[in-house]
Amino acid sequence: MKRILSCMQPTNNLQLGNYLGALRNWVKLQDDGDSECLYGIVDLHAITVKHDPAALTNATRSAAAAYIAAGVDPKKSSIFAQSAVPAHSQMMWLFSCMTPMGWLNRMTQFKEKAGKKKDQASLGLYSYPVLMAADILIYQATHVPVGDDQKQHLELARDIAASFNQHYAGGDTFFTMPEPVIMGEATRVMSLRDGTAKMSKSAESDMSRINLTDDADTIANKIRKAKTDPGAVPSNKEEAEGRPEALNLLTIYGALSDTSAEASMAEFGGQQFSVLKNALSDLAVAKLTPITSRMNELLTDPAEIDAILAKGAEKARALSQPTVDETMKLMGFWS
Repeated sequence: MKRILSCMQPTNNLQLGNYLGALRNWVKLQDDGDSECLYGIVDLHAITVKHDPAALTNATRSAAAAYIAAGVDPKKSSIFAQSAVPAHSQMMWLFSCMTPMGWLNRMTQFKEKAGKKKDQASLGLYSYPVLMAADILIYQATHVPVGDDQKQHLELARDIAASFNQHYAGGDTFFTMPEPVIMGEATRVMSLRDGTAKMSKSAESDMSRINLTDDADTIANKIRKAKTDPGAVPSNKEEAEGRPEALNLLTIYGALSDTSAEASMAEFGGQQFSVLKNALSDLAVAKLTPITSRMNELLTDPAEIDAILAKGAEKARALSQPTVDETMKLMGFWS
């Protein structure tokens, strides 16, 4: 049986990109019948920048509500907060002591997030990929759903696993080598205001994204005001080349309709963008409004969400602790 591990940070509201790129794919993996699924809310990753403790607690509950509202079933999958499983932090330190600085210096996300202020960035932001490796390897995950921007971090996890297997396990496969899983039409949903930038829940402009908490009128307004260009809707890939905003709207429509960007081009090519936007608004509202309603319902009972997180953490601890104990033993520590 496959063991699937995938996680998201509880920062701000989850948005359309999280749903299309991750959440709905998690549901498909959960329901395929041959996978054990673990879906984490990585709150330790969320504190690489300054944070408000109360807001973090609420954001973790909100993320759990979004998982469930999107279709992740706590009876089929484990939903847990990373901080409730000590093995994540423990393994991260062990891996930190065997990960060369050169490997981390190659990680492009640190350069992008730190920018010109890298000397002011936290150690946690720099070592973020090592914690991600620990997240994956403590569960002996066989498959990890990732976006294009996370593939480099998964490669680092594989490098760390291979290094450990060679140096401490005598060349045997102690740590499973996780495989990436890239699913769906919209693996990278872009901003509604800039088709060259990824849609982000932390972007300054709320108009750049569709939040899972947005109501129908807000969704329609954001799509209506989404940036396009003066031309007609492209009819094929060649016409879409160099037109990132047009391609983004077509990709989102294709993903929400379970088809493809090419199918969207065949349907709307040559027409005004207002036609595509009206159709996309109706489709997005139809798909997302039930999720928003279910999230709001769940958040009225935080005790129930906490109980789900507690049960998920119990399962996660039971799966991860034996791996940590054996890792410590192989590295020569007293047990």
